Parts: sequence; structure tokens; C-alpha cells
Amino acid sequence: MSTAEEMTRTQKAAAILVAMGKPSASKLLKFFKQEELKALVEGARLLRTISQADLEKIVAEFESEFAEGAGLLDSGDRMDTIINESLTPEEISALMGVEQPVAVQERPAPVWPDIEKLDPARLGAFMAEEHPQTAALVLSKLSPAAAANALLTLDKGARNEVVKRMMSMAAIPEVATGIIEEQLRTRLLGESAVRDTSAGQIRVASVLNEMDKDKLDEVIQDLEQSGAPDMQSLRSRLFAFEDVVHLTQKARVALFDSISTELVTLALRNAPAALAEAVLSSIGARARRMIESELGQGSESIAAVDIVRARKAIAAGAIRMAREGTFELPSTQSAAA
Repeated sequence: MSTAEEMTRTQKAAAILVAMGKPSASKLLKFFKQEELKALVEGARLLRTISQADLEKIVAEFESEFAEGAGLLDSGDRMDTIINESLTPEEISALMGVEQPVAVQERPAPVWPDIEKLDPARLGAFMAEEHPQTAALVLSKLSPAAAANALLTLDKGARNEVVKRMMSMAAIPEVATGIIEEQLRTRLLGESAVRDTSAGQIRVASVLNEMDKDKLDEVIQDLEQSGAPDMQSLRSRLFAFEDVVHLTQKARVALFDSISTELVTLALRNAPAALAEAVLSSIGARARRMIESELGQGSESIAAVDIVRARKAIAAGAIRMAREGTFELPSTQSAAA
């Protein structure tokens, strides 16, 4: 039996490749030089059975070296031919030199969509404990909006270091990404991780967003005075039609570009002058004239419930667009300031 202490670096790399399984390993082999590939096959044929404990030691060693910015093998030069076509199934099986073939497991689903759903502060706390290279890799896998929100939770020094590493980051070997994904599953998404409260916050925010602005502010104030946790995260999910005045001009234009003039007209019935101007200044001149003409005819025949419904529909649209990364809600902008 081969132990981790007896194995060369090339043999350890071969062990990791076989543990990944042929589909993933074949993709990674495309980045190897011809002499590296030959060294892998030659050295690995000297191996015997590797215990699970020793395999875990090898993976941990690789993870440690990657965190310091070093790879196990040089992957800078791509080969002109597809390397995996030169390897037969027998050669892949022979890499480990075991009497019983190593079971190939299907890779789990990508972790990144679930990571993007986490509270930015929670993801930021994870990255603050990791090497900047690891944090840079994690952020590079997220959508721009999710990455920005998480990045802003870091202190200035750590933030600058992570951004610099993101700017200079080259292609990351799939095995390195897989190791970090597994860490994220275990520490952030696994059953042993701290319970994610984002689902509960979403439910509460959905309820609060149905309230009138004055009642919403009253409930939020009471929650803060009672010491309710994660209030900033909850605030980032709240938006009322009256908050339109706090959006940037660019965000308002994007919001009202997707809303019909009829719905805007209904929402602006009996609206304060400042709120009406914030909305009207965000739409085209022709549409503005039409809306102002309708508003000038009075609102006596318009039911108040219809006005409220129109305002909530626009607020819901703003929340959806913010969730999609089109713009940030005012509470998120305030937190980042």
C-alpha cells in the first residue's frame, strides 16, 4: 500500500486526478505538457492501493499549496492536441495500480447558485477567514451583483487584496475549484453549517412589503428596538413605492421603462409632488405629457384600493429587478456607503 509520505508530488497529482474521475480528469489533462503527462503515467504505475485517509491528506496538502498561490503542476501552456484522446481507459485505470478499480462518482450539482442566495454578510465572513486567493476564486464564480455585495462586507485592506487577485487571476484548474466547492458545501450549505435564515427573511419581507409605508416603518422601528437579528439584511429586501425618490436616476429610468403608462398614472394618483416629479422625470417626454394630462382630470372616481394595488405592483417590480442585479435598492446602497 502506498502512503502519502512515500509518494512523490507527481504521484500525488495522479491520485487526485483518478479520484476526480475520468470526465473531469480528461478536461484537466488538456492543460498539461506532454512531458508532464508522461511523468504522471510513469510515476503513478508504481503506486499501490491508497487508503481513504492518505487520499484525504493529499487533497489537504494540495488545498494548502493552492491557497498560497502555487499549483501542483505547471498548466500555463496548452497542448496543441487533445490529450485525453491519447489515454485509453486502461491507462486511466492503471494510474492507481490498484487491484480493485476506484469507483467513479458523479459530481454534485454546481454550488454557486446556492451560494449567491446567501446573505452577503455571511459569505463575507467566510471569505474573511480564507486566503485572499480563495476569496478571489469564490467571487469570480458569482454574478457581478452577488460578488459586489459580498465584497463590500470585507474591510478595506482585505477587499483591496481580493480585488487585486481577481484582476490577475488566470484559469483555475478544475480540481482546485472542486476542492473549494466542497468546502463551501460543508461550511456554508451543509447540515453542519450555521442555519441560513435567508428563507425566513424573504417570507417576512414579503409580508412587510404588503403594508403601507407608514405601517412598514413603524414595524421596522419596533423590530429594531426589540433587538431583532439581521435587520440590515431584512431592510435590504424591503421597498415601498414611496422609496422611488431614493433610487438613483439610472435605476428609476430602468424601473419605469418596463411599466405601462396606465399603471404609472394610477400609482401617481394623490401622490406628493416630490414623489410624482421623481417618477415623471424618469420617463419619456411624450409619456409624461400623457400622464400629467390624466392626472389633471382629478382622481375622485378612482378607488383608493386600486391606487394602492398599482403602487405595490411597481414596488414588487423594483424588488424583482434588484434581485436580478439590474440595480440596488436604497437600503443596500446605504449599507455600502
